[in-house]
Amino acid sequence: MTLKSIDEYGPIFQMKVISSLLTHKEFLQNINDVLDDEYFSNPAHKWVINEILNYYDKYHTTISMDVLKVEMKKVENDVLKVSIKEQLREAYRADIEDLTYVQEEFSAFCKNQQLKKALLNSVDLLKAGDYDSIKYMIESAMKAGQDKNIGHEYSKDIESRYREDHRTIVPSPWAPINELIQGGLGNGDLGLIFGNPGGGKSWTLVALGGHAVKLGYNVIHYTLELSESYTGRRYDAFFTNVPVDKLETNKDKVTDTVPDIPGELIIKEYPMGKTTISTIESHINKVKNLGMEPDLILIDYIDLLSTKKKTADRKGEIDDIYTSTKGLARELNIPIWSVSQVNRAGAKDNVIEGDKAAGSYDKMMITDLSISLSRKKEDKVNGTGRFHIMKNRYGMDGLTFQVNVDTTIGKIEIGDVYDDEADTVPPQKSPSYNNVDDFDHQMLKNKFFELNS
Repeated sequence: MTLKSIDEYGPIFQMKVISSLLTHKEFLQNINDVLDDEYFSNPAHKWVINEILNYYDKYHTTISMDVLKVEMKKVENDVLKVSIKEQLREAYRADIEDLTYVQEEFSAFCKNQQLKKALLNSVDLLKAGDYDSIKYMIESAMKAGQDKNIGHEYSKDIESRYREDHRTIVPSPWAPINELIQGGLGNGDLGLIFGNPGGGKSWTLVALGGHAVKLGYNVIHYTLELSESYTGRRYDAFFTNVPVDKLETNKDKVTDTVPDIPGELIIKEYPMGKTTISTIESHINKVKNLGMEPDLILIDYIDLLSTKKKTADRKGEIDDIYTSTKGLARELNIPIWSVSQVNRAGAKDNVIEGDKAAGSYDKMMITDLSISLSRKKEDKVNGTGRFHIMKNRYGMDGLTFQVNVDTTIGKIEIGDVYDDEADTVPPQKSPSYNNVDDFDHQMLKNKFFELNS
């Protein structure tokens, strides 16, 4: 019986393994007791694996690039040093679309190698009749590589439930919303804004991201509809209070304002229908490897993502996408905001309820916080609308607030609690129209003056 070499999986697979070991603490935690550099024939790979294991044994976490740079200086063989640098460069750049497969396959490989070792070592014990030692050796090999985290031990972990960092939050721009959700969207939470097409959903994400960046949080904004540059212009408008269509002549205000914003913002565009949660996770790992720790993720929007899990209907795929997104939020331990459309019936309602979620009601159930933004034709002209708390895992739901929306600069202000029985928008912002034609005429007139003012 001979030990299998990881070389049989090919160089790309090996690179993905090393990338995962460098960036995924939980994976390294579960596999460190079965991982061995002897599985790798490449000397640079052996060196990296040794450094990973030694650092984990001492500090119980993944090794950083800064530490690796220091350790590389100690390598006397110049050829080996160059090879290590190249391998690390490739590992940190690696896209791990099939992350789960790579981790599971490599874990199984390592466990099998440990079992083979145990069987080989038991030969001499078998001759001596030492069956207890053989049993112990085999059982130890079988248990190796198992998940070390058994969960929250309720009676022993009382203090951990009340640590200040137990729930780290990123506040929204709206105080009444923050009061309802214990300060903001928390680590591992998934928040969702429902709305009708053209109702300001994407602008709401800009408001959430812009507010967070102004507070010093680091934000990654993924866009699957708009380009990176146009999304960036929306943030320019938000930060400068200059409407998007007037930014060309006010670029000096952008250059004066943006450098002083305390947080970091990265905007990344991906094609709709071809991008998976694994794609986003891989990009987040790249960002983290470059030194930025994200505090908030925005996805515009989840329904445009794809999944490798194909089902008979789109609903099943959507549910899988939402479940994976929630799983990513928990794995990264940071909040994720996204948006989703409502069905045609919901677009006509003054207040959009949960049964109007387009595609699947289940996606609202997966989220921790679901808010609908209701904006009918009249609202778009008058700059009004309504926020409705559809679901709130951390407090009261069912409340509706009047909002003022300026989609030229992304400013959304919350007013009083909305009187649902009145079934009207605020009278001071609601001109009367004799018919739909009058309304459409007035809307076009308002837009004309807006564009030419």
